[in-house]
Amino acid sequence: MGGTEHLDIQREGATLVLTLNRPEAKNALSLPMLVGLYDGWVEADADDSIRSVVFTGAGDSFCAGMDLKALAGKSSGGERYRDRLAADPELHWKAMLRHHRPRKPVIAAVEGYCVAGGTEMLQGTDIRVAGESATFGLFEVKRGLFPIGGSTVRLQRQIPRTHALEMLLTGRPYTAREAADIGLVGHVVPDGTARAKALEIAELINACGPLAVEAVKASVYETAEMTETDGLAAELKRGWPIFDTADAKEGARAFAEKRSPEYKRA
Repeated sequence: MGGTEHLDIQREGATLVLTLNRPEAKNALSLPMLVGLYDGWVEADADDSIRSVVFTGAGDSFCAGMDLKALAGKSSGGERYRDRLAADPELHWKAMLRHHRPRKPVIAAVEGYCVAGGTEMLQGTDIRVAGESATFGLFEVKRGLFPIGGSTVRLQRQIPRTHALEMLLTGRPYTAREAADIGLVGHVVPDGTARAKALEIAELINACGPLAVEAVKASVYETAEMTETDGLAAELKRGWPIFDTADAKEGARAFAEKRSPEYKRA
């Protein structure tokens, strides 16, 4: 289990917890953070004992966006990670979930600021929990910039276009309740409890058949832009093999015996 000085990686049972850990800078993105985050996604994909991921931030913020100096490796001790970025020029996009989709479910636990690059990374997660004082927003246009982390493509596919355009074109902040009202987050909880709620959801996922969970997630994203006819065909292609797995057989036995299934995938 890796991690860096700006990214903590921990295990909570079958859940991998990735924590942005630069609270003095409201977890603004740095090169050490992105390298650690990328390594965390790789670890989650590679280890079959990991069944879900909780993605959160230390202190009173999730992520306040980019720190350009730190991303260039010119501060915060980032120099020693520059070779990683040179070896893989897309590492930062993969870390931010722009060019990588983890095969395990990713649950975001947001407290405080989740703005600019924070809101862009959020769109790469699957399930989202926010503390009631959390703040969301894409501030780039107010600074004469472009939200190049994927928001002009993804946001309109995740919330109604009128809300997506308002968020993108006004650059204004959104409260957690507003974010929930437009469908950007699924749960609003008391401040300080977002991580606990995310872990609670993760435990529900972890109790399910891991092969089925991964196949369902893959099918949802794979078919999102297909016609209904093509999507249903793709669903059958991905879904039928699940019925022949040991997971499915264990689930059927457990149902017949009126007990909880025990999925032993290692």
